[in-house]
Amino acid sequence: MKLIIILLALFFFSSGLSQNTSSDDGLHFGVGYVLSGATYYLVYAKTKNKKKAFWYSLGLSTLAGLSKEIYDGYIISGRFDNSEFLATSVGGLGASLSFNIFTGKNKQDKREKAITDISW
Repeated sequence: MKLIIILLALFFFSSGLSQNTSSDDGLHFGVGYVLSGATYYLVYAKTKNKKKAFWYSLGLSTLAGLSKEIYDGYIISGRFDNSEFLATSVGGLGASLSFNIFTGKNKQDKREKAITDISW
C-alpha cells in the first residue's frame, strides 16, 4: 500500500511541470528536507517511536518555514510568500515520509536471528 501511495504521489508531483518555481523554492525544499531528516533521526534515536518522530520532524520543518516567511513577510519585505512556505513544508514531508518508511525494518530480522542463535 505504501508503494502505491508513493508512486501516485510521484506521478502527481511530476505531472505539475507547468508550475513556475524559483531557485529559492528549491533551497527552501532542501532546507525543509534536511531539517526534517535531522529531527526525525534525533527523535527516533531518543524515543524509538516512529509516529512521534514523524510528527515532530514534519512539525518542526513546517514551523521553520512559517516563521521564516512571517519574518520575511512582515518585517523585511512586507510580503508573505506562500510558495516558499509550501516548499519548506513539502521538503519536510518528503524527509518525514522517507524516514518513516525505511526506519525500523531490521527489528524482525534481528529477532529471527536471535531466536535461531539461541536454538543451536
